[in-house]
This record gives sequence, C-alpha cells and structure tokens, in this order.
Amino acid sequence: LEILDPQRFVRGTPVKQKMLEDVIVRRLKEDVRAVVGGFPKRMVVQIDIDDLPSDAPELKLASLLDDYKALRDLRFHNSSVAERASANLLVVGLQQRLLSSIEAFAKTLRVHCRTVKRQWEQTGKTRNDSKQIRISSLDLVTGTVDSDDDRAALPEDLLEAEEEAQIVQASLDSINLGDRPTDASFRQEQQLLDEMTKLAEVSRDREDAKVKKLLEWIRVNMCPKLGAPDAEWTETRMIIFTEYDDTKRYLLKMLHSAIGDSAEADRRISIYHGPTSARKREQIKRAFNGDPHDFPVRILLATDAAREGLNLQTHCSNLFHFDVPWNPSRMEQRNGRIDRKLQSADQVFCHYFVYRQRPEDRILKRLVEKAEVIRKELGSISEVIESRLSVTLQNGITRSSLPDLEKAIQGADLDTTQRQAINEELESARKRQDELKEQIAQLNRRLDDARQAIGLRQDHLRSAISCALTMIGASELSEIPADTPHTTQQFTFPAVDQRQGADPTWAETMDALRPSRKEDQKLFQWRKEAPIRPVIFEDPGKLDDKVVHLHLEHRVVQRLLNRFRSQGFIHHDLSRACLAQTTDKNARVILLGRLCLYGHGAARLHEEIVPVTARWIEPDNRKNPLVPYGRDTETKTLELLDEALLRTDHLGISNGLIEDLQSSAPQDVADLLPHLQSRGDEAARAAIEKLNIRAESEAKAMTAILKAQREHIQETEKSTETKQLSIFIDNELEKRQLSANKRYWSERLQSIEEELITEPDRIRRLYSVKAQRIEPVGLIYLCPINGAEV
Repeated sequence: LEILDPQRFVRGTPVKQKMLEDVIVRRLKEDVRAVVGGFPKRMVVQIDIDDLPSDAPELKLASLLDDYKALRDLRFHNSSVAERASANLLVVGLQQRLLSSIEAFAKTLRVHCRTVKRQWEQTGKTRNDSKQIRISSLDLVTGTVDSDDDRAALPEDLLEAEEEAQIVQASLDSINLGDRPTDASFRQEQQLLDEMTKLAEVSRDREDAKVKKLLEWIRVNMCPKLGAPDAEWTETRMIIFTEYDDTKRYLLKMLHSAIGDSAEADRRISIYHGPTSARKREQIKRAFNGDPHDFPVRILLATDAAREGLNLQTHCSNLFHFDVPWNPSRMEQRNGRIDRKLQSADQVFCHYFVYRQRPEDRILKRLVEKAEVIRKELGSISEVIESRLSVTLQNGITRSSLPDLEKAIQGADLDTTQRQAINEELESARKRQDELKEQIAQLNRRLDDARQAIGLRQDHLRSAISCALTMIGASELSEIPADTPHTTQQFTFPAVDQRQGADPTWAETMDALRPSRKEDQKLFQWRKEAPIRPVIFEDPGKLDDKVVHLHLEHRVVQRLLNRFRSQGFIHHDLSRACLAQTTDKNARVILLGRLCLYGHGAARLHEEIVPVTARWIEPDNRKNPLVPYGRDTETKTLELLDEALLRTDHLGISNGLIEDLQSSAPQDVADLLPHLQSRGDEAARAAIEKLNIRAESEAKAMTAILKAQREHIQETEKSTETKQLSIFIDNELEKRQLSANKRYWSERLQSIEEELITEPDRIRRLYSVKAQRIEPVGLIYLCPINGAEV
C-alpha cells in the first residue's frame, strides 16, 4: 500500500499547484456528455402566450411605457451621453419590472409618480441645475443584488427601502437633467403616468397570462385535480425563478390561492431568497432533494440568490424563468441548478414565457436564443459578449428600434481572433475525444490494478469499521434487509456517542450521521432525538440524504480507522497476535511488518505492509527454523487470510491450542524476523525505484510546463508589440498598462530560466528517500477448522 500525503504532494506543493493550474483542457458539457455521459440533455422550452385582447394589461402597459419613453427621449435629445444614460435608468428599470410582473412594475411606478409630482410642485415648474449624475449608486434601479453582495442578506424591508431611495433619486435625475420640461410636455408625461398607474393598480392582484400558463402546467403535470378539495400531488417538482422580490411575493400569493384546497397545501411551496438564513437554506435543499414521499414540497420559488452553487437536481428536472434576465449569464446559472451531474432524468426542461403580441418579447426571445447558441459553441457566456449585450440593452427596449436591437444581439460575438482561438481549442479537444476515451479506459484499468494491489474492498472496510467499533465498546454494523435486489446495501450504525461512558467528543463526530437539524431545534435536543442514518459503502450514483456514504475521507471512518490502526502501532515491538480459522488442512503462520520510507523533513513517502508466510510446525516437532513459503504459496496463504477474516462461522478454539500458540509465538517471530528484514529491503528497493520514476516524470512535466509558459509569453510579447501599440498609441493609460505588462513578462521570463534549473531538482529531492524502517506489527496463525493438523 503506497500512501502519498495529499497535503504535501498535491495541495501544498507549488510544483503540483502549477501543474494543476496550467494543465487545463477546455471542453463543452456536450462533449463531456458524449465521452463519459452522466449529464442530461437540456431542452429549452418556449411557452407562447397569444390570443390576448388588445387591452390586456400586460400589452397595454407595455405600449403606454413605450410612449412614455419616446416622450422622455425627445426631452433628452440634446443632452450629453452621460445625462441620457442617467435619465434612461429609470425607464429601463420600469421596463424590466413590467416584463417581470405588473406587481413589480406598479410598486416602482408609484414611487416614480409620487417623486415627479412632488418635485414639480416644489420647484414651481423649475428645475435644479446641479446635474449630479449618480449612475454607479443606482444599481438597484436596473438590477438586483448578487449573492456575494453584502446587501443580499438584508431583510426584505431594508432592501426595499434602499431600492425605493434609488428609484427616488433616479426620478429626480429625470427632472433635473436634460431640457427644461414645458407645461405641455409635463402634462403629456403625467397623463401617461396616471394612465399606467391606474391600470397597474387595478391589475396587480389578478392572475396574469404567465401565471395562468404556470397553473395550467401544474394541473397537467403535478396536481391533476387542482382546485378540488384535498387534491393529491404527483412526485414532480419544479423551480420558478424571478429577479424581483415583488414578483416573488406576487407569485407566492397567486400559487397559494390556486393550491389552497389541495393536500398539504401549506407544505408544497418553499421560498429561497437573499434573507433566507444559512440553516434554513440547508433545510430547503434537503427537503427539495429528498424523497417526494417523505418531503411534500413540490415548488421552489427562488430569486437569483439561488442561481449559483446549489444542487437541486435529485428529484427535479423542470425549471421556469418567470422573467428572462437581461444578462444571459444569469439565465445560464439558473439552468445549471438542474442541468448538472447526478441528474437522474435523461432530459431537463428549462421553460420561459413569450408574449407573441408584445413586441418587447422579441428581444427577450433573441436573448434566450443567443445564450443557447453561445452555450453550445463556447460552453459559457464570454465576458466580452456579455459586455456587448449589456451595452446593446443599456437604453432599454424601444419599439422603433427593435430591428436594430435584434441585429445587435445577433451580432454580439467575439472578434475573429478570439473566436478562432477558442474554436481551435475546442476543435482540438473534440479531436482528442478518442484519446480521452482511451485515457479514461486506462485510468479505470489503473484503478482496478490499484484496488487489487491495495486489497481494499468494501467488505474489508466494513469489517475494519465493525472491529474498530467493538474496540471502543460499541456494537458492530448490522445489515438492513434490502427492499429490492438492486437497492444499495445499507447498514445500521450504532449510536456511539450515547453509550454509557462514551467519550463526549464523539457527539460532534456523530453529527455527520444525523439528519439536518431543524431551525428551532436545540443542539442537545437534536443529538438526543435525531436518529442515526443508515450507512452505505457503495456510491449510490445519486444524491440521497436518507443514507450516509462512508468512505476513507469521512470523518467517522477516519476516527475509527485511526483507532483501529493505532492498536498495531502503539509500541516499537510486536504487540498483537491473532488466530483465524480456514478450511485448508495445513496450519500456517504470517508475520506482518510495516515498512516506512521517509524523505526530507521526515515526510513519509511510502508505507507498506510486508508479509512473510510459512507453514507452522509445533516447536516440539521443529528440527529447524521456520522456512518462508515461495511466492505462489504465499499468495495462496494471503487469500486464505482474506477469507478467514471475513468468516462468520467460527468454531470454538480449545484453551490448549491457544496456550501452545502463545508459547510458540516468540520462537516463531525469531525464526521469521530475518526473512522479514530481507523482504523489507526488497520491497524498499522496489518502492524507491517507483519513487524515482515518479520524480523524473514530474520533473520532465514541470520542465515542459515552464517551457510552454516561456513560449507563450514570448509570443504574447510579439503580438502585443504589433497590435496594442497601433490601437492605443494615443491612450496614455493603455500605454502605461502595456509598459507594466512588459516589465512583468521580462521578470517572469527571467524567473522561468531560473526555475528550469531549480524546479526539476527540487521535485527530485521531494521524492528522495532519506531513511527507511521495517518493524513487525502483527502475527497471525491460520488454523484448520477441525484443528486436525495442529
């Protein structure tokens, strides 16, 4: 068993870090799916909304808002670009909210109208000429807080207050900037504002067309008898995303009203948004990923606080964008909550709504289509493309400019050089798919070889865990009968921390085996009442919080194995012996030695258990010292040992036999110890040879990486010299940046030349063996079950 310390040889070593950072191959999820599988197929579903009356609020308000924007554009026609941008913020924010929900639009519109009227009345039809432009401070007018924003965790009322303050400021800017509004123009604008306000206020509490489509889908797929008392739900789950808290509250109200009479209605919807506490978030994730039979939640209503870093794919393959983000990256991040590894469904469905009669939705449709094209071609939204789309939509969606906007979105792309570089990289990766398949097959073969060499099987690990449990006075693992033949084998784990006289530190360790604690549950109460979950030793291939997968890195396993291993290594001499029974007719003896190789700073480079096996002969009948078996017979003896350790049909052992073995043990060890030393030296030479091979391999790899870096920097210097200077010759800031880059490149090239000499030698030193040690750690007797030959 070779053990390389991961702290030293992976995460902590700069050499390894450089290799991990530099050797990266860009691949698309579709390409990975084609090679190794494991990812679902994504279906982007457009839900069309058509045949609405012309005076439908969603259509009428959009038309009135476009008229309002056109009037304002006339007033700001002669203003500077900065003034127009500042003034446009307010209308863009109104438009984004209207395309989300009338509720979100109505609330913002009300603040805007109140501010405009008050300012007009207070100034006596004059304006403030201060022209203060605060675009950077008005981020909530046209956007929402990101999950990494400090404001994301604010209570809703505080975040709402800040958003309202920004709307007020943006409204004031719309009066104080641009041409002085005349009485006539103000009356026109105010008339449109009043008409929109009146229509929005009477429509905000009604089901809009998107909600009706949503409820129709729920009725077909989730609750067939929706509306009937105690209507039952299917196991289907859905996620509904929206950008705005106002829309979230509107949706929650509509959904509660629609499902109120169904079975367990009050437990069917969960909310995941910025103010949701960390503990509550864990509870929501656990319930949403849990078995639908055990957790009744079916709908997760989420803001963009849930768009990153969440695994929600266990029992959900349907996601709805109630509003389409103007930033395509956000939509892609949302889709990633269910389109990910360990998704049990073959297909996932990402839905979005399009009003066919509302011109603005043409742009939203183009954004979705563009995002999908980019995802399939590049794998993710490039920052360059994202920036260009942002510029395209910075002034909102104006109906008179729809063709130009559609063309701009379609044309938002990388330049020829950037796209060519990425295409070449991706094409190269695709060409290497056959090579990748062979690499995967080779790695699987190496994994099988390593398993055979190490000899660590699931039944061995279970046996070691059970043995360690008995060492601390607890009961062994007990198998739980499987419901079906294909169910992963489960075992009951004893409540180690609750046995009498238990080490109190076990309570924290055992927390990893308990289900999640409820938000209002006391720690001591949870530990006392929460059951220990069943454990498994085989990867179930899906997320399942009903069981705990025990592996070598699990904290419970590590603690038990440390206890198990310490029993053999607590003394400098042999301190443990055991007897096992086999069906073989010959009695055998095995002396186990622990070989350790140490490098610089006493770092443990290699650890191995070295066996010496021999036929056991009673001392009274022994004329010569015990003679070790040859390799073939030794292999057979170790196979018998494996079988014996896992046997459960042990027979009683006579006291006489035990006394004979105890009296024989010192002589047996003395006979075999010289052979153990010789076998240890042999194993050490083989291990040192492998370490040297690894050292040379990594030294060569590091040399290749450094040379590739050097070549890349030199090529960048040449291309930058010809391109950047010609473009930014008049830009002092860019010239300074170029100068700083060139200094860095020069310094890096110099350091690379030094590292080409020092790094390979440093790697070799890491693998250089400075000391070795072999010590006996165990003596095993294999006794025939009938004891006839002993």
